[in-house]
Amino acid sequence: MTTMRRFCCNDLLRFTSVNLDHLTETFNMSFYMTYLARWPDYFHVAEAPGGRIMGYIMGKVEGQGESWHGHVTAVTVAPEYRRQQLAKKLMNLLEDISDKIDKAYFVDLFVRASNSPAIKMYGKLGYVIYRRVLRYYSGEEDGLDMRKALSRDVEKKSIIPLKRPVTPDELEYD
Repeated sequence: MTTMRRFCCNDLLRFTSVNLDHLTETFNMSFYMTYLARWPDYFHVAEAPGGRIMGYIMGKVEGQGESWHGHVTAVTVAPEYRRQQLAKKLMNLLEDISDKIDKAYFVDLFVRASNSPAIKMYGKLGYVIYRRVLRYYSGEEDGLDMRKALSRDVEKKSIIPLKRPVTPDELEYD
């Protein structure tokens, strides 16, 4: 049976195989440690019975006012564990924390415009394309900012798509 639990420091030495997917963004160790220290509620792993990490989600909460939101920085599942709805379970976990604990208006994420399987999966989870970010990935590939409104956004204002693409320097960061 799969165990969903908080990410811990030891997992940094055990999750490399999950990051081998060419579509998964990888970061340096201090980046992961910062997320673990600042937003531990938003960093979880799916672990197999033998202790192998099957996948993980890493995120944060940020913004102000009606832009207060949960953000998925990374979600990935090892190839041998895909098609078991682990990404869906991890996403639901982050959404629940954003909605019920942090009272966020929406959850957002960025995905490569060429990653059709991920875009389709996020769509099935209720995410919509909010805007295109030109040359978001390494200054070469466009990214899509996808959003899902949470219960606090009663009028669903946060997911009304922008009519024009934006550049990375137009993005708001905390």
